[in-house]
Amino acid sequence: MNNLKRNRIIDTSFKVFGIISTFFGLVMLAVFIGKILVDGLMRIDWDFITSLPSRKPEKAGILTAWTGTSWILGLTAIISIPLGVAAGIYLEEYGKRNKLGSLIEINIANLAGVPSIIYGLLGLQLFVRSMNLGGSLLAGAFTLALLILPIIIVATREALKAVPHTLREASFGMGATRWQTIWHQVLPAASGGILTGIILALSRAVGETAPLIVIGALAYVPFVAKSPMDEFTVLPMQIFNWVSRPQHGFIVNAAAAIIILLIITFILNGIAIYLRNKWQKKVNW
Repeated sequence: MNNLKRNRIIDTSFKVFGIISTFFGLVMLAVFIGKILVDGLMRIDWDFITSLPSRKPEKAGILTAWTGTSWILGLTAIISIPLGVAAGIYLEEYGKRNKLGSLIEINIANLAGVPSIIYGLLGLQLFVRSMNLGGSLLAGAFTLALLILPIIIVATREALKAVPHTLREASFGMGATRWQTIWHQVLPAASGGILTGIILALSRAVGETAPLIVIGALAYVPFVAKSPMDEFTVLPMQIFNWVSRPQHGFIVNAAAAIIILLIITFILNGIAIYLRNKWQKKVNW
């Protein structure tokens, strides 16, 4: 009886502690976001979005930063999505369940948790130095593609696992080959989960700074990138540059750029949530 009472007290105490911790985290997040909104919301206008960087805070804009972010996001998606989805399909649908397959699965799962700076060092040696790409958009995209590939592979495999085996068996029973079954039946059924994983992976890539710093992304770029071999900057780098400046005007600019970056991230995550809910409804149906 005493043990039961003690366990109830511990359970209640842990529940209260969890509620307090969650509330504290939400309050701090609201305070931080509120401070950023107060500082930067009035700075956002058309000139701020379309102006080049400047030594004067009132004239500085984020044109090179958001175009660089768009370039990096697009190139990273082009590189990582086909490779990640194809690898996930192979491992789940064609890969053999043996020791080698288990070793590959474990390593892919571990790679998803490797700190991003490690990928930056790998990208520096492999793409910047060995392939002589320099601090270009292409080097940055390859590096970020390596970073998010494990996430896309894992998400693809989980989405494929969620497709009922009866769907495959019915397709095989109609005389379809394995690839026809995967292409026409399994992939459409798993598309919502795969897209969700892809968008969440790209959302992570948008906010990464450490790998891009390592490969040589610039904090100040006075021109808009026009090709994958151009030097570049991105929104996180621009924010870092402005925050390090002593003038208050640059702090306001950094707050405004953070709002833009948050909007991009929220939009991507909102799309992922919508696709996930739509896919779950389809699967349950």
